[in-house]
Amino acid sequence: MTGFRPELRREPATDLSDLADDAGLAKRIRAEIHAAGPMPFARFMELALYDPEGGYYRSPEARPGRGGDFITAPELHPIFGELIGKAVADAWVALGQPEPFIVVEHGAGEGALAVPMLTTLPAVIAYHAVDVDERRTAALQRRLADAGLRERLLDPLPAPFDGVIVANEVLDALPVHRVRQRGGALREVAVAVGTDGQLVEVEIDPTSPMLAERLNVEHIELVNGQTAEIALGVDDWIRDVASPLRRGLLILIDYGASAAELYDPARRRDGTLQAYVRHQVSDDPYRFVGRQDLTAHVDVTAIQRAAEAAGLTTLGLTTQAEALMALGIEERLGEIRSDPGTTIEAYVLLRASLLRLLDPAAMGRFRVMVFGRAWPAGRTPRLLDYRLARPRSTTD
Repeated sequence: MTGFRPELRREPATDLSDLADDAGLAKRIRAEIHAAGPMPFARFMELALYDPEGGYYRSPEARPGRGGDFITAPELHPIFGELIGKAVADAWVALGQPEPFIVVEHGAGEGALAVPMLTTLPAVIAYHAVDVDERRTAALQRRLADAGLRERLLDPLPAPFDGVIVANEVLDALPVHRVRQRGGALREVAVAVGTDGQLVEVEIDPTSPMLAERLNVEHIELVNGQTAEIALGVDDWIRDVASPLRRGLLILIDYGASAAELYDPARRRDGTLQAYVRHQVSDDPYRFVGRQDLTAHVDVTAIQRAAEAAGLTTLGLTTQAEALMALGIEERLGEIRSDPGTTIEAYVLLRASLLRLLDPAAMGRFRVMVFGRAWPAGRTPRLLDYRLARPRSTTD
């Protein structure tokens, strides 16, 4: 759920000497390898992140935020949630203000996005949270209650429903297969146990023909020695997430690129897989098993194809900076600045947060992908207005 964050490298180095693998998870991974042979990297990533007893996202320890391992846009400042609320309100109006209208958030965490978003929305708009860990969902419920928003929480989610589905930095944490081109053969990267007991990489025959098929359909030819990541699970994820949506939007925010850019050997010969722990980034996924985040850039081409296969219409692709500009981030900054209740400290924090949210070298370049179902013809979702008003080269 983290991202390609150049700004993280500016943080002071943190002591990691007290960190180690989750012992139980590491033992189970080694046992599975001994029993079944080398483990495809996608399986390793699934266990490292989502194992019920030791996976990174199942840990009770705080992960996002300034005191955790990484910081996402909602944790950076509430203004991000406020502006996403404007996008939801715009969709509600565009669809004729139906009741009920539901905003569904995947990767909801402890409510950093939900609270400021719901605060800006009409009371008739309900909210449904989805997260992999029940403890975070419970913390979100308490946070909503403290903010006087508990009655907005809707569970279970009715189907079908009208509304907006939001997933901010979720797709980057889907398990990925890693492949490597060796001459004229495509190999798959797997995890084995070395003679010293450490986890090591090995190459095996591809475990699924869909790996080569994904590259072929996207017209990608890897060069000799090139490593790449392929998230085969994105198709099922989008289909399942979008299936109950009768009318409305699917808004996906993540760091990634089109297939042509993502697999460009001149820029990403070694792939995009990265590990994050205590605001430090590394390219070693095998240390601190279960205690560090693992992420890979998303394939925007594959996401668009999956969304359209799920019956959605592509309404537009833009960047986070352009989406926030379209949603009125400059105007909101002016309102906060002119508010007599805004302290100097609060304003300085806001300005610093905006720089990171909009910086094209940081979060500002994140992709915002907007898909619709039964969306009114000729109506542009507000968060795409900036992009559509300023056409850019397809190579941007």
